[in-house]
Amino acid sequence: MKLLLSKAVTLLCAASALAKSRRGPRVQSVILPRATQNNGLQDIVTWDEYSLMINGKRLMVFSGEVHPYRNPVQSLHLDIFQKIKAMGFNAVSFYVYWGIHEPKRGEISFEGFRDLQPFFDAAKKAGIYLIARPGPYINAETSGGGFPGWGTYTPGLWRTSNTTYMEAIEGYIKTVGAKIAENEITKGGPVILVQAENEYSGVQEPYTEDFEYHKQLLQLFRDSGLTVPTITNDAWPGGHFTSVDIYGYDSYPNGFDCSNPYVWKSDAVPEWFWGAHQGINPEDLHAVYEFQGGAFDGWGGSGYAPCAVLTGPEFERVFYKNQYAMSTTLFNIYMIFGGTNWGGIAHPGGYTSYDYGSVIAEDRTLREKYYELKLQANFLAVSPAYLTSRPQNIYDTQGSFTGNSALKTTQVLDVVGNKTGFYVVRQTDASTNALQTYTLQLPTSIGTLSIPTIGGSLALNGKDSKIHVVDYAAGSTTVLYTTAEILTCLKIPPPVAKVLSGTGTIQQKSLASNSLALQYKTTGQTVVQVGSTVLYILDRVNAYQFWVLHPPTSGPFAHYSTENPIIVKGGYLLRSVSIRGSTLSIQGDLNNTATFEIIAPAASSKSVIFNGNALALSKTAHGTLAAKRAAKLPAIKLPNLSSLTWKYADSLPEIRPGYSDAKWTAADHNSTVNPTTPSTPVVLYAGDYGYHTGNIIWRAHFNATGSESAFTANVRGGTAFGYSVWLDSTFIGSWAGDAVHSSYESTFKFPLLLKEGSGHVLTILQDHMGYEGDWWAASDSFKEPRGIHSYSFVGDKVPTVNVWKVTGNLGGESHVDRTRGPLNEGGLYGERQGWHLPGFNDARWAVGKPTTGISSAGVGFYRTTFNLNMPKGVDYPLSLVVSNSTTNPLYRSQLYVNGYQFGKYVNHIGPQTVFPVPQGILNYNGLNTLAVSIWAEGSTGAKLHSLALQLTSKVESSISAIVNQPLTAWAPRPGAY
Repeated sequence: MKLLLSKAVTLLCAASALAKSRRGPRVQSVILPRATQNNGLQDIVTWDEYSLMINGKRLMVFSGEVHPYRNPVQSLHLDIFQKIKAMGFNAVSFYVYWGIHEPKRGEISFEGFRDLQPFFDAAKKAGIYLIARPGPYINAETSGGGFPGWGTYTPGLWRTSNTTYMEAIEGYIKTVGAKIAENEITKGGPVILVQAENEYSGVQEPYTEDFEYHKQLLQLFRDSGLTVPTITNDAWPGGHFTSVDIYGYDSYPNGFDCSNPYVWKSDAVPEWFWGAHQGINPEDLHAVYEFQGGAFDGWGGSGYAPCAVLTGPEFERVFYKNQYAMSTTLFNIYMIFGGTNWGGIAHPGGYTSYDYGSVIAEDRTLREKYYELKLQANFLAVSPAYLTSRPQNIYDTQGSFTGNSALKTTQVLDVVGNKTGFYVVRQTDASTNALQTYTLQLPTSIGTLSIPTIGGSLALNGKDSKIHVVDYAAGSTTVLYTTAEILTCLKIPPPVAKVLSGTGTIQQKSLASNSLALQYKTTGQTVVQVGSTVLYILDRVNAYQFWVLHPPTSGPFAHYSTENPIIVKGGYLLRSVSIRGSTLSIQGDLNNTATFEIIAPAASSKSVIFNGNALALSKTAHGTLAAKRAAKLPAIKLPNLSSLTWKYADSLPEIRPGYSDAKWTAADHNSTVNPTTPSTPVVLYAGDYGYHTGNIIWRAHFNATGSESAFTANVRGGTAFGYSVWLDSTFIGSWAGDAVHSSYESTFKFPLLLKEGSGHVLTILQDHMGYEGDWWAASDSFKEPRGIHSYSFVGDKVPTVNVWKVTGNLGGESHVDRTRGPLNEGGLYGERQGWHLPGFNDARWAVGKPTTGISSAGVGFYRTTFNLNMPKGVDYPLSLVVSNSTTNPLYRSQLYVNGYQFGKYVNHIGPQTVFPVPQGILNYNGLNTLAVSIWAEGSTGAKLHSLALQLTSKVESSISAIVNQPLTAWAPRPGAY
């Protein structure tokens, strides 16, 4: 249960007992903070061994990870930031993906969706600080771990001080560094920290950590104009890259087995991190730059819904509170909003969705775990004593303070204020679902108390944890102890009513030093007034409904104010509040009828407006304001995609007789710097020829000997890739792919012996699933090629390939679609011609639907258009939904919305069938173009079993106006082939 306080004090709590007292001395020496640190370049962002400080004020940095490149709709950034702010967070950490910004060496772009300025501006408007993480390596389950494709043919070891690598990163680091520097807090922007490198923790033998690389990289950042403190995230507390200002680490303690979301290891909760921190950088705050907020899922996986269960509210209550038990004052959760791997963003282990099971789902809806995390963030926001705390009994927590060995209790004391104690109780066996009862023996300012003081016992479910506080300051009241958890507190004149409301039963007992203990049982909400303190005693369901919002002040950082909080109960999401005279304005979202309760100073809430409309106010039994508001959720009619007129064209003309590949790239390199040595006469790695994403097509011209009977190829494409082979116009087979192999060798029989001396062409269509990450420094694993590693003919006399040709996306590294960027389209004929773009004239195409499909191996391309007319004042996310087909199951499909590739579906591997497409890519008030490619890997062809546009949520919303991303129309493409 949860408990909420007001003022003189209002406390919101979930608890079974609470006592208040005067402040009294604790018998403990005072530890004074040492001199504040800064880096000598600025004095706004400083730190000591306890916490970060902004302009001298301590800050609990509660942050969540968001990647701007996974949300290409710039006007939607504010929506995400407001949802994070409303959760009680004050910061967002973000990666910058080098490969998107410099797809061709020396040509760096921050235009269109790549522009970071709208992201910075939205953060500042929402009142969110930013932690910038520009790499150069980021991992993030992105293709190449963020490295550009041209790195695969750049010589030398990467992630070292190797000259060729340092020369490669210099232009990017200086450019992105300057963009970030312009938006530092020192210049009025939201950026407070910048990370150098990413998880520089493992180094491939025989190499060791490259300290010269640290030095040169940090200097590049400083040369770009950055002055805020530098940080790094060790993949575990291992003491790597400690040359930054504030070292920290990552932790994903519950792993990534989403197929077993209810299974935890008994020892999954880490307790050794505090000792590691003390051994590495005790002079700095305890910082965790990535802590598990979900899990990634791979091809053939279970989908993201069970990942959200694996890391759901129970996980948050146990694992996050354990980190608070270790005085973690900079805490970044990865991910808080995952977004979408649209185009070719993903590494081979990931599919289109990057939902991650986050608190904010891919379609921007809120999961239950959002509301649980809101309780924790709001508690820490009103607990300044936590910012100077230290755990006292790490490694000696089992049975501590409870005498129950099935429980662990960590004592965390404010060693500077020398008053407040936090006691974090959890199950010793993290895997158990058993209920444990306990009492606490806690030292307080009036002596050691056995809690509950009125008798009885406390209870803790399996997969749960509680934070009890002692001598906790709440306005003018000191809470002697709680058996509940505090949600928040705020100072306002107390309501005049002194009566109880709700269904709770209360017992009370006088303790020493004018203290009063209350013990209660409640369901729902019970309100109690004791002197000048009003207690809201809440169960979890009710606690989830409370929002703590701060009206903006004035000046450039008006939205960062944490003063004068307003507490409002009710609503799916409350984004912000503002006060003008005696009118309180609330902006929020509703998904059903909301019953509001408003706890605010009377002078500023004589009238209340919600989303621009006045609320009819009444008073509760205990004197606060109340109102009801029904959600306005107008009905809509979505187009039935199956009833639309679709057009069809063949997208594999390369296998037709007489097709000319004269404009293709000649694959004629005799050598490569790629560390993977090819077993072919010429290099057949697509990356060496500038093709780094999507579908790749190879053509081999040869003259028959008359004895060849088959062709063998070992092709590399990354996990879940596939490839198909044609001899002239005849399909001779496919490796359809699976969730395990990243390369595969197959032999394909010819249908008959070829005539000696006759000319033939082998056409190989392969998938490029992205480049591998390069987690190990000095390994170059990201350079693992995509293409043909080896090939041979079967026969007594085998031919020699006269000419190899290759194509990928039109223009390769000089991609032609500057609007949608370098990873949006691959090498299918339809993509090269721009058939997926709005405005292409398909009048001469045949009529044909993707649900009818094609009857033989090959590639079909389909187009249709439809209008949307969505109402204003709502947020109605939409998804494209397909269903698994068991008829002709071996196929791959790509979904393009207004030219943006927002879905890659592999029918026989899965798991994704629902593909969210955000407003701004979908034109919600106008014409839309939908294109679908189907690559049939089997001889009998393929079709989509179904295709629909579905609404995933209905919310009345105060979301800011969403502006469409440029939906650049088709135009003739010079040189298209």
